[in-house]
Amino acid sequence: MKEISVQELKEKMDNNEDFQLIDVREEFEYEVSNLGGVLIPLGGILIEADKIAKDKPVVMQCRSGKRSAAAIMQLEQLGYNNLYNLQGGILAWQSEIDPTISVY
Repeated sequence: MKEISVQELKEKMDNNEDFQLIDVREEFEYEVSNLGGVLIPLGGILIEADKIAKDKPVVMQCRSGKRSAAAIMQLEQLGYNNLYNLQGGILAWQSEIDPTISVY
């Protein structure tokens, strides 16, 4: 599984690179804090797979990296090969990039 660090993600954002960010947490978690990604909770990832790009890099994120890794494993079975797991999830983002973001 391909991974991306929070520093690499921030560079992509700062450079306005063309990629998609998918947040696989639950809606209540997304409301507490998010990085601006598309919310598709893990339980519905296969049902809503048509919302996930196949023609550009897609970064999957959750709280710690475990659920996004599970989402990637499911999507790879559908033929996706452009997915990157955000190492450490939003916890790493808060720790290394933005200490003001709320985590739980």
